[in-house]
Amino acid sequence: MAAILHAPQLNDHLVGTVKGPGDKPNEFIFVTADNDRTRIGEFVYYTTRNGQKILGNVTERLLSRSLPDSFLADPATPPAMIASIIGLEESDLELFEIVVSLIGYYDETIGDFINPRIPPMPGQTVHLAASEMLERVLSPRRKGQAGGAHIGSLLTREVGAVPIVLSVKDIVSTHLAVLASTGAGKSYTAGVLIEELMRAENRSAVLIVDPHGEYDNLQEIKKPELKKYFAADGYEPEVKILKPERVKVRFDTLEFNDLCYLLPEHTEKMRHVLGIAFRAVKNRVGKNGHYTFQDLLDEVTRQKYDNDRGENSGQQSTVEALEWRLDSRFRGYSKHQIFDDVKHNALDELFKPGQCTVLQLVDIDQNEQQVIVATLLRRAIIARMATHKGEVTSATDDRYLPYPIFVLLEEAHRYAPSGQAVVSTNVLKQILSEGRKFGVGIGLITQRPGKLDADVLSQCMTQFIMRIVNPIDQDTIAKTVEGAGRRMLDELPALTKGQLIVSGVAINTPLMCQVRKRLTTHGGETIDAPAEWAKHFSAENQSRRAEDRAVLVKPQPKSGGNYGGIEI
Repeated sequence: MAAILHAPQLNDHLVGTVKGPGDKPNEFIFVTADNDRTRIGEFVYYTTRNGQKILGNVTERLLSRSLPDSFLADPATPPAMIASIIGLEESDLELFEIVVSLIGYYDETIGDFINPRIPPMPGQTVHLAASEMLERVLSPRRKGQAGGAHIGSLLTREVGAVPIVLSVKDIVSTHLAVLASTGAGKSYTAGVLIEELMRAENRSAVLIVDPHGEYDNLQEIKKPELKKYFAADGYEPEVKILKPERVKVRFDTLEFNDLCYLLPEHTEKMRHVLGIAFRAVKNRVGKNGHYTFQDLLDEVTRQKYDNDRGENSGQQSTVEALEWRLDSRFRGYSKHQIFDDVKHNALDELFKPGQCTVLQLVDIDQNEQQVIVATLLRRAIIARMATHKGEVTSATDDRYLPYPIFVLLEEAHRYAPSGQAVVSTNVLKQILSEGRKFGVGIGLITQRPGKLDADVLSQCMTQFIMRIVNPIDQDTIAKTVEGAGRRMLDELPALTKGQLIVSGVAINTPLMCQVRKRLTTHGGETIDAPAEWAKHFSAENQSRRAEDRAVLVKPQPKSGGNYGGIEI
């Protein structure tokens, strides 16, 4: 049965009168003199004859009447003074036409809005929706309820008046995109979401791919003063940080395309030779068998010769060039030895309910980052599929992953760039299209939506959209993101830090939200360069530099003996 409230609540404000239909079938226009309560993003309603409150969202404001320009020409003379001289009240100075996009009435039985397609009649009154009403109908969950993520409050109301609580189930199952320009607060917002996922109401299994080292501060969840926010019934969340030196990819988990992607400037002949060697070693060890880099290299080397007598096959130069490239990539110098014959990060090390794992990829080559992400996601979806289908039932099997997982990718355009073929893109596309059935959720965070693959972005069914000023990025969002009205997206350049449009299946209707304050410290703050430069000249720093110089120029004691006139 639909929730029907017949009489306006005490804090519902009468704000205007319906003028008529709007330009679109789902719009109407009302006239008001209230400039304070009819902001874009606000919610109003009108009441049908049977008592249903039809909710709508303010999407546009037009000035219908104002004082003549000649009255406004003298800035020293207040318009209110002129109005009083000619017998007008101050409230009569301006009238606005407000465009409202219809949402409908909220049906408690289905937990969603229903649009009865009954337009308001001209002259019908329009009320501002009460905060109590909006708290009940805008969010699919209540604050503190299991499966809910409280990310902030409705932007058009006082902070905390209308909590915005998303459905974690929908975020994880249908994927999330966090889109914002640099400095708009996307990483801060992601931190708020992770805090909510780690609460006792959710106890999520989360992995963050962090290329900048911004999420270390999530470890503050373990602070005693924050325990009351996260712990309950013996549960306490864990945060595990994997530094780059601890990130390992076992060599035999690499696919053929991964190997080709990692090799610099290889030819088609080299690719052919590598393909033969790859198939040979895979066939020899079987489906779940393990092999090493040397095993693959030996198979490549065998192709130098035609027969057991060691006669040259005619492609010796190609094989030797391929050998050099393989050896250079996998045995050459690398700051972090990512690829290993034996070690790799086990899935049950990366994913556990109630654990947030931060995979730091700082200072790792971007190609290697893409292969790391591709390999990890591929292992995760294979494990979830095998476990879900009952093919794997024992924790001794590396593919055993008996619970849903959520992976958050910072700088997502690195792993699915638009117009480029990288190994991680196809894996992401597979998970975004099939992951819902097997419990693998993806969150994408990017400051350049225009550089993110359009197919990848369009499959994220919940969106956090923050300040975007680049026209290309705005156009990308308008074309690929469903659920947010185009006129609401027009507000993107005007949003300030920490303000966002929430749209998609995790919320009952698109809205503008003010992100709540984080409980843990944000690790991605912009460096204050002038303050750091000034600190360089502080008395303490100058004294320390003087001491360092004194140590550098201090005479070293001479050792005995000489050789060729040179003291040793």
